Amino acid sequence: MNLRNLGASGLRVSAVGLGCNNFGGRIGLDATRAVIDRAIERGITLFDTADGYGNRGGSETLMGEVLGARRNAIVLATKFGWPMDDVGVLKGGSRRYVMSAVEASLRRLKTDWIDLYQFHVTDKLTPIEETLRALEDLVRQGKVRYVGWSNTTGWRLVDAAWTAKNAGVSEFISVQAEYSLLDRRVESDLIPAAQSKGVGLLPFYPLAGGLLSGKYSRKGPMPEGARLSSTPKLAERYMTGANWDAIEKLEAFCKSRGKTLLDLAFAWLLAQPVVGSVIAGATKPEQVDANAAAAAWSLSAAELAEIDKIIPPPPVP
Repeated sequence: MNLRNLGASGLRVSAVGLGCNNFGGRIGLDATRAVIDRAIERGITLFDTADGYGNRGGSETLMGEVLGARRNAIVLATKFGWPMDDVGVLKGGSRRYVMSAVEASLRRLKTDWIDLYQFHVTDKLTPIEETLRALEDLVRQGKVRYVGWSNTTGWRLVDAAWTAKNAGVSEFISVQAEYSLLDRRVESDLIPAAQSKGVGLLPFYPLAGGLLSGKYSRKGPMPEGARLSSTPKLAERYMTGANWDAIEKLEAFCKSRGKTLLDLAFAWLLAQPVVGSVIAGATKPEQVDANAAAAAWSLSAAELAEIDKIIPPPPVP
C-alpha cells in the first residue's frame, strides 16, 4: 500500500483508508475485529471514524476494544461537531463543546491522542476562530496532532485558512467531501480552494453509495443486504437514468482493460492530485481486500481524458 502526504503537511497516510462508519451500527464487535485485522494486514494505515458513528459513540468504542497496541501503527482520525443528543446541546464547534467532545472520544478510543481531529459539520453559530483556537490548545496539549474539516464549502475553507494564519494557530490540513466518478461537484468549488491552500482532500462515498461497486445492475434484482437495497433515499438519489448510462460506458472501459468498475472508482480518485487517501467503508474482510487492491491501477493521461468524455467535469465559475 502506497503512502501519501496529506495536503501540504508531513502526515503520511495510506492511499486507501478505512471508513469506520459501519462499526457499532451495521456490524458488531466480531465483524469489526475481522475488518480491522484485514485492513492492518493489507497495509491500510488511515482509520477514519467519528463520535457520531455507530449510534453515537459505538464506532469509537468498538475501535478502542479492537485496536489495542496496534493503535500506535495507524493514523487514527475521528470527528466532532455532529449532534450527540436529541435536544441539540451536544454539538457544534464552541470551545466549551470541543474540549468536552475530545475527552469523550479519547475515552472511547482508549488512546491518549488523536492523529487527525476533524470538524464534522459547519457551525454557523460559532466563529471559526473560536473553533480553531480551541483545536490549537488541543494540539499544544498533545491530545491532537493535526486538524481537518468535513462537509464544508470552498469559501469557508479559504476563510478558515486566512483566520488560522492571522491568529497564529494550526491550519486545517485536510477536508472531507463526497467525491466520486458520479459526483464531481466539488471540482467547481472545494477542490480549487483546497489546492490553493495546500489542503488534502479525503473523499467519502467513493463508490457513490455502492453503485460503483459493480454488484448492481440496471435491470437485475437488488442485492440482499446492500446499502442501496436497504436505503431507499440513497437508491433514489444514485440510481438515475443518467448514472446508469454512464456506468454502462464505464464498464465497457474497464472490460477492455481487464479491470472492474470498483478498480476504476478508486484509481480515478487516486489520480486526482488533491486526493490524499480514499475513505472506503467495509463490513467484510473481502471488501477490504478489493478496496486495497484497487489502488494498484495507475491511469494514464489518455485514459483520464477518455473518462472525462464519459462523465464531463462540472464548469468552474
